[in-house]
Amino acid sequence: MTVPRTVPPTTATVAASPATPRATWSVPAFGRALCAMITPFTEAGALDVDGAQRLAERLVAEGCDGLVLSGTTGESPTTTDAEKAALVRAVREAVGDRAAIVAGVGTADTRHTVELALAAEKAGADGLLVVAPYYSRPPQDAVEAYFREIADASGLPLVLYDIPGRTGTRIEPETMIRLAEHPRIVAVKDCAYDLLGTQKVLARTELAYYAGCDEYVLALYAIGAAGYISTVANVAPRQFRSILDMFDGGDTVGAARRQRQLLPLIESMMSAGLPGAVTAKALLGSLGLPAGPVRAPLRPVDREAVDGLLAAYERLAAEAS
Repeated sequence: MTVPRTVPPTTATVAASPATPRATWSVPAFGRALCAMITPFTEAGALDVDGAQRLAERLVAEGCDGLVLSGTTGESPTTTDAEKAALVRAVREAVGDRAAIVAGVGTADTRHTVELALAAEKAGADGLLVVAPYYSRPPQDAVEAYFREIADASGLPLVLYDIPGRTGTRIEPETMIRLAEHPRIVAVKDCAYDLLGTQKVLARTELAYYAGCDEYVLALYAIGAAGYISTVANVAPRQFRSILDMFDGGDTVGAARRQRQLLPLIESMMSAGLPGAVTAKALLGSLGLPAGPVRAPLRPVDREAVDGLLAAYERLAAEAS
């Protein structure tokens, strides 16, 4: 699926093929299969522009409709504003119009977030991933005002990033429903683990929902989500894409089987007490793909952990071949 360079501000409903189990399905602004891409660094710790381009090209070739840059997996807390903009420019040059680029710009400071949003727009991003303001734990009216100010500041569509386990602040369903009225607030990356709340928003808005927790990809897709924004897709982009393709083709049993096949790798990368950026970089590096070190305060994994990651990856490769 080719994502247009000019990303529409809303989702578009198209007629389903005869094999598609839904009467209609929505093609969201940024596609269905998105990877929360790591930010490759050189061994000296600098931004690895060449590595980022090579990794981006591989991810798109393996089925990613879009790439989310400078999110949590992209180590955004430890990259500079200039590095974030340079990363968008480099990846745009590498993938051209073949994939959407969504730039992570959310911070704890509204003014800084607006500055990052404008810089990402200038650098060539198609959309913005904006996390709820963290640490200060503002009330919901302040959270809503934060998102509205950012949406008003640039011409790019926004993906709201709801991950209260990291930010300490939930984007409550009623807040999302109100924000959905804004023409440039078009999507949600859902890491709230609240299936009831997700369904409330899906029922009352046209927001494109993306599963941000890899173990929930099929579950959310089956109730109307748009797709996923996956960390594990850094190393298994084709396998994640196949979940959606099987489901849309009517093979719901195959889609469920593929989701289960991915679980050992998901657990190894996302539930072993280590951040996904650390495990994704360790596994990518072991596979000879661009990654490099993580930046402090993150620390690299030990040899035992790397061996466990490789074992999970090889098992998936054998089962999903």
